[in-house]
Amino acid sequence: MTIEPTGAGTAGLVDRVKNILLTPQAEWDKIAAEPADLNKLYLGYVLPLAALAAVCGFIGMSVLGVSGFGITYRVPLLAGLVGAVLQVGMALAGVYIMAMITNALAPNFGSTPDPMQAHKLSAYGSTAGFLAGVFAIIPALAALGIVGLYSLVLIFIGLPRLMKTPEDKRIGYFATIVVVDIVVMVVISVVLGAVRSAAGMGVPGPF
Repeated sequence: MTIEPTGAGTAGLVDRVKNILLTPQAEWDKIAAEPADLNKLYLGYVLPLAALAAVCGFIGMSVLGVSGFGITYRVPLLAGLVGAVLQVGMALAGVYIMAMITNALAPNFGSTPDPMQAHKLSAYGSTAGFLAGVFAIIPALAALGIVGLYSLVLIFIGLPRLMKTPEDKRIGYFATIVVVDIVVMVVISVVLGAVRSAAGMGVPGPF
């Protein structure tokens, strides 16, 4: 069955999520052959998953709160909402930036530059990371979000299928993408932290 989640409704998105997590090799092959529509990719796939993670974090921190020693701390609702919006914005920016980095580095690792394929790799490869944010709905389980590292495996599997990366270049390409992306995300996090401080949101953030 052909799956077109970027233009489909919830059912298509759910099918894509399930397939990319459970059968990544076969799903990446399908994705590689699909036409890419950036608006649908980001608004129909990345945004819903990023929003899901942000909503779960908001519920966990601002509604349920963190309890310890008989005390429950909740992030103020307004600050929590602003933090959730910033989290979604950072998620979208992060996927886009990783795609740009992936595409720019491609020639250095014998791969084929292709902006559309790079965006698909970044968006669908981030699936596990987004879903891991669901654990934040119960602060005590937030540490389980480490399962989001499975996104690294998804991206590693997708590189030769979408960017035509030679096997002998795949590890180097993958490692470089991860390192550069981490540096960029740290810079963005610092900037957003400064924005929070300037806005008087002296509360723990979602990043």
